[in-house]
Amino acid sequence: MRSARALIFSASILAASSAFAETRVFIIANQADGQCLARGETCGASAARTYCQSRDFAKASSYRRVDPDEITGSVPKTGANCSQGRCDEYVAITCQR
Repeated sequence: MRSARALIFSASILAASSAFAETRVFIIANQADGQCLARGETCGASAARTYCQSRDFAKASSYRRVDPDEITGSVPKTGANCSQGRCDEYVAITCQR
């Protein structure tokens, strides 16, 4: 009976810890060679995972281009950072522990 209770208690602890997994979204400037991230293509998965791991997260659950209008006051409006016909893009990477 004790071992069954201990097993149930351990299982509930494990279930609770996974329910509280930390998730954080990072907004970063997209590199000129990082079009895979901005387009959400599978070739960007490695870069997104590496970015998350460099910040002590286990994995990247998603990544995509972010429109500056989605971010209030954090980045300049479209066209504000354009030079030589190239404008800055921003990428949102969602990391999980």
